[in-house]
Amino acid sequence: MFHTVERHSLEAFEKVIAQPENVDKRFEYIAGEICEVPSNPLASKIAGLILTFLNMYIFKNNGGQVTGSDGGYMIGGDRYAPDVAFISTERYPEELPYDIGYLPVPPDLAVEVVSPSDDPRQRSIKITNYLAAGTVVWVVYPMARELEVHAQGQRVRIYGRDDTLEGSDMLPGFAMAIKDIFPASQAADEA
Repeated sequence: MFHTVERHSLEAFEKVIAQPENVDKRFEYIAGEICEVPSNPLASKIAGLILTFLNMYIFKNNGGQVTGSDGGYMIGGDRYAPDVAFISTERYPEELPYDIGYLPVPPDLAVEVVSPSDDPRQRSIKITNYLAAGTVVWVVYPMARELEVHAQGQRVRIYGRDDTLEGSDMLPGFAMAIKDIFPASQAADEA
Protein backbone atom coordinates (compact mmCIF):
# COMPACT_ATOMS: atom_id res chain seq x y z
CA MET A 1 0.00 0.00 0.00
CA PHE A 2 1.37 3.40 -1.00
CA HIS A 3 1.01 6.59 0.98
CA THR A 4 0.44 9.59 -1.27
CA VAL A 5 1.90 12.84 -0.03
CA GLU A 6 0.10 16.02 -0.98
CA ARG A 7 2.53 18.76 -2.02
CA HIS A 8 1.78 22.44 -1.49
CA SER A 9 3.38 25.68 -2.57
CA LEU A 10 5.12 27.96 -0.10
CA GLU A 11 2.32 30.47 -0.72
CA ALA A 12 -0.28 27.87 0.35
CA PHE A 13 1.75 27.23 3.49
CA GLU A 14 1.85 30.95 4.30
CA LYS A 15 -1.95 31.12 3.89
CA VAL A 16 -2.51 28.13 6.21
CA ILE A 17 -0.37 29.52 9.02
CA ALA A 18 -2.00 32.97 8.69
CA GLN A 19 -5.49 31.59 9.35
CA PRO A 20 -6.91 32.80 12.71
CA GLU A 21 -7.56 29.23 13.88
CA ASN A 22 -3.87 28.39 13.34
CA VAL A 23 -2.36 31.33 15.19
CA ASP A 24 -1.43 29.27 18.28
CA LYS A 25 -0.29 26.19 16.37
CA ARG A 26 3.19 25.28 15.13
CA PHE A 27 3.69 24.31 11.51
CA GLU A 28 6.64 23.26 9.40
CA TYR A 29 6.96 23.22 5.62
CA ILE A 30 9.02 20.16 4.70
CA ALA A 31 9.66 19.34 1.04
CA GLY A 32 6.25 20.70 0.01
CA GLU A 33 4.31 19.17 2.90
CA ILE A 34 2.48 21.29 5.46
CA CYS A 35 3.03 19.62 8.82
CA GLU A 36 1.41 20.60 12.09
CA VAL A 37 3.84 20.03 14.94
CA PRO A 38 1.91 18.70 17.96
CA SER A 39 3.24 19.08 21.46
CA ASN A 40 4.34 16.25 23.73
CA PRO A 41 4.90 16.81 27.48
CA LEU A 42 8.10 14.76 27.78
CA ALA A 43 9.64 16.17 24.58
CA SER A 44 8.70 19.67 25.71
CA LYS A 45 10.31 19.16 29.13
CA ILE A 46 13.54 17.85 27.59
CA ALA A 47 13.64 20.74 25.09
CA GLY A 48 13.09 23.16 27.98
CA LEU A 49 16.04 21.71 29.87
CA ILE A 50 18.33 21.96 26.82
CA LEU A 51 17.12 25.53 26.24
CA THR A 52 17.98 26.31 29.87
CA PHE A 53 21.52 24.88 29.57
CA LEU A 54 22.11 26.84 26.35
CA ASN A 55 20.74 30.06 27.87
CA MET A 56 22.95 29.68 30.95
CA TYR A 57 25.93 29.34 28.59
CA ILE A 58 24.82 32.39 26.54
CA PHE A 59 24.37 34.56 29.65
CA LYS A 60 27.81 33.59 30.91
CA ASN A 61 29.56 34.02 27.55
CA ASN A 62 27.58 36.86 25.92
CA GLY A 63 27.33 35.12 22.59
CA GLY A 64 24.19 34.44 20.65
CA GLN A 65 20.48 33.87 20.81
CA VAL A 66 18.50 30.79 21.80
CA THR A 67 14.99 30.16 20.55
CA GLY A 68 12.39 27.64 21.63
CA SER A 69 9.84 25.80 19.56
CA ASP A 70 8.11 29.04 18.58
CA GLY A 71 11.24 30.21 16.78
CA GLY A 72 11.02 29.32 13.11
CA TYR A 73 13.76 29.28 10.49
CA MET A 74 13.94 29.38 6.70
CA ILE A 75 16.04 26.45 5.54
CA GLY A 76 16.32 26.55 1.78
CA GLY A 77 12.73 26.61 0.57
CA ASP A 78 11.43 24.91 3.71
CA ARG A 79 10.27 26.35 7.04
CA TYR A 80 11.29 24.57 10.24
CA ALA A 81 10.45 25.07 13.90
CA PRO A 82 13.14 23.21 15.88
CA ASP A 83 12.42 22.46 19.52
CA VAL A 84 15.48 24.54 20.45
CA ALA A 85 17.93 26.49 18.30
CA PHE A 86 21.05 28.59 18.77
CA ILE A 87 22.21 31.32 16.43
CA SER A 88 25.42 33.28 16.98
CA THR A 89 25.35 37.01 17.56
CA GLU A 90 27.25 37.56 14.30
CA ARG A 91 24.62 35.74 12.26
CA TYR A 92 21.47 36.92 14.08
CA PRO A 93 19.69 39.58 12.00
CA GLU A 94 20.00 42.99 13.70
CA GLU A 95 16.53 44.27 12.91
CA LEU A 96 13.53 42.04 12.43
CA PRO A 97 9.90 42.98 12.01
CA TYR A 98 7.81 42.01 15.04
CA ASP A 99 5.49 39.84 12.96
CA ILE A 100 8.17 37.77 11.23
CA GLY A 101 7.27 34.09 11.43
CA TYR A 102 10.54 32.48 10.34
CA LEU A 103 14.06 33.90 10.58
CA PRO A 104 15.62 34.30 7.15
CA VAL A 105 18.89 32.64 8.24
CA PRO A 106 19.45 29.08 9.44
CA PRO A 107 20.51 28.51 13.05
CA ASP A 108 24.00 27.37 13.93
CA LEU A 109 22.42 24.59 16.01
CA ALA A 110 19.00 22.97 15.77
CA VAL A 111 17.73 20.59 18.44
CA GLU A 112 14.97 18.13 17.58
CA VAL A 113 13.47 16.10 20.42
CA VAL A 114 11.77 13.00 19.01
CA SER A 115 8.16 12.48 20.06
CA PRO A 116 5.76 9.60 19.30
CA SER A 117 4.07 11.53 16.47
CA ASP A 118 7.32 12.32 14.61
CA ASP A 119 7.68 11.02 11.07
CA PRO A 120 11.18 9.49 10.59
CA ARG A 121 11.11 10.36 6.86
CA GLN A 122 10.47 14.04 7.60
CA ARG A 123 13.13 14.03 10.32
CA SER A 124 15.65 12.64 7.81
CA ILE A 125 14.76 15.34 5.25
CA LYS A 126 15.14 18.04 7.91
CA ILE A 127 18.54 16.74 9.06
CA THR A 128 19.78 16.63 5.46
CA ASN A 129 18.58 20.17 4.78
CA TYR A 130 19.93 21.53 8.06
CA LEU A 131 23.35 20.04 7.30
CA ALA A 132 23.29 21.51 3.77
CA ALA A 133 22.63 24.92 5.37
CA GLY A 134 25.63 24.49 7.71
CA THR A 135 23.52 23.80 10.82
CA VAL A 136 24.65 21.28 13.43
CA VAL A 137 21.74 19.08 14.56
CA TRP A 138 21.19 17.44 17.92
CA VAL A 139 18.50 14.75 17.80
CA VAL A 140 17.30 13.60 21.20
CA TYR A 141 15.67 10.20 21.67
CA PRO A 142 13.84 10.33 25.03
CA MET A 143 12.99 6.65 25.34
CA ALA A 144 16.56 5.52 24.55
CA ARG A 145 17.99 8.43 26.57
CA GLU A 146 20.42 9.21 23.79
CA LEU A 147 21.42 12.28 21.83
CA GLU A 148 22.85 12.18 18.31
CA VAL A 149 25.05 14.95 16.93
CA HIS A 150 24.91 15.46 13.17
CA ALA A 151 27.51 17.82 11.68
CA GLN A 152 28.34 18.42 8.03
CA GLY A 153 31.16 16.20 6.81
CA GLN A 154 31.37 14.22 10.06
CA ARG A 155 30.14 10.87 11.28
CA VAL A 156 27.10 10.91 13.54
CA ARG A 157 28.14 10.89 17.20
CA ILE A 158 25.88 9.20 19.75
CA TYR A 159 25.90 10.25 23.39
CA GLY A 160 24.37 8.02 26.05
CA ARG A 161 23.01 8.83 29.48
CA ASP A 162 26.45 8.67 31.14
CA ASP A 163 28.19 10.91 28.58
CA THR A 164 28.82 14.66 28.52
CA LEU A 165 28.21 16.66 25.36
CA GLU A 166 30.69 19.44 24.72
CA GLY A 167 29.98 22.43 22.48
CA SER A 168 33.04 22.26 20.18
CA ASP A 169 34.03 25.40 18.22
CA MET A 170 30.42 26.58 17.98
CA LEU A 171 29.93 26.75 21.77
CA PRO A 172 33.45 26.75 23.28
CA GLY A 173 33.39 25.77 26.94
CA PHE A 174 29.80 24.48 26.81
CA ALA A 175 29.24 21.12 28.52
CA MET A 176 26.00 19.31 29.29
CA ALA A 177 25.68 15.95 31.03
CA ILE A 178 23.22 13.90 28.99
CA LYS A 179 21.62 12.50 32.17
CA ASP A 180 20.66 16.07 33.13
CA ILE A 181 18.27 16.50 30.19
CA PHE A 182 16.21 13.46 31.06
CA PRO A 183 13.73 14.06 33.89
CA ALA A 184 14.33 12.01 37.05
CA SER A 185 10.64 11.02 36.99
CA GLN A 186 11.21 9.35 33.61
CA ALA A 187 13.94 7.14 35.09
CA ALA A 188 11.64 6.17 37.97
CA ASP A 189 8.77 5.42 35.56
CA GLU A 190 10.95 3.12 33.45
CA ALA A 191 12.57 1.28 36.40
